Amino acid sequence: MYSEAVSTPMKIATYALALVVVFIATLEVGYRLRPEAGAAVGSEPTTGAAPDGHGGADHGGGGHEETGPTAPAAQDPEGLAAAADGYRLALLTPRPAAGPATEIRLVITGPDERPVTTYELAHGKRLHLIVVRRDLADFQHLHPTLDRATGVWTTTMDTSAAGTYRVFADVVPTGHEGLTLGTDLAVAGSFAPEAPAETESRTARVDGYEVRLTGDVRAGQTGTVTAAVSQDGRPVTDLDPYLEAYGHLVALRQSDLAYLHVHPDGHSGDGTTPAGPTIDFAVEVPTPGIYRLFLDFQHDGVVRTAPFVIAVEG
Repeated sequence: MYSEAVSTPMKIATYALALVVVFIATLEVGYRLRPEAGAAVGSEPTTGAAPDGHGGADHGGGGHEETGPTAPAAQDPEGLAAAADGYRLALLTPRPAAGPATEIRLVITGPDERPVTTYELAHGKRLHLIVVRRDLADFQHLHPTLDRATGVWTTTMDTSAAGTYRVFADVVPTGHEGLTLGTDLAVAGSFAPEAPAETESRTARVDGYEVRLTGDVRAGQTGTVTAAVSQDGRPVTDLDPYLEAYGHLVALRQSDLAYLHVHPDGHSGDGTTPAGPTIDFAVEVPTPGIYRLFLDFQHDGVVRTAPFVIAVEG
């Protein structure tokens, strides 16, 4: 009786001790296989060299998975967010009334959460405000004026057509290399949205001018597109300078209105860039899909906009 009463608890204790030993051994093996698991929650990340010899800190690839030790960090297109790098775009008139010349006011705050009051010139302007209706049926390129005392930008916009508009503020705050912030603006009223484009449209006609777009653009690469301007069948060779070039091109990804990088070739008045009939642009697109392009060009003192649709392959 006595021996049975003692042996049973001893057996239980021995079994429990064996489980503890196995558990501790498992933790030790797991730690050796995954040394990063030893970092406590909230501890500072390691800033020493990574196994490939590069620093372990994040260099702009946050949220994107590397495919190898030398894979570059993927970059999101601009204009998809109202805030970036500590800067934030806020519309002071997010729901303006309908009308042909409605006042629009906005402000951009900096990392110190105060309105930014100093900007650098980019293509002759301190702010390029691109406004497009979300169905891409309406496009406006505006240049607001800045109240340096308050940091508030003011301009007038044609809000005759109802709908939701995407507003892009393309700026270079002093001390920053430049960024594009985007937010929405709503104009009340009924409207029938246009269907998304499904095929290319590389010829535009506006006010007696014809503009043809040529060139090949592939996803993940920088391609060159050329706009050729003619009037009444004759090439236009005396385009007016516009924004320090002979044309300004805006490219948007149709699916989400991502704002893409476009750079004109040459500068107006530099003695080498011809004033037409062709204008070259370097276009960078990140993904395959349908893209909408809007070309602003000036002739005889009037700025006109030519719209295009291109299909980009991978």
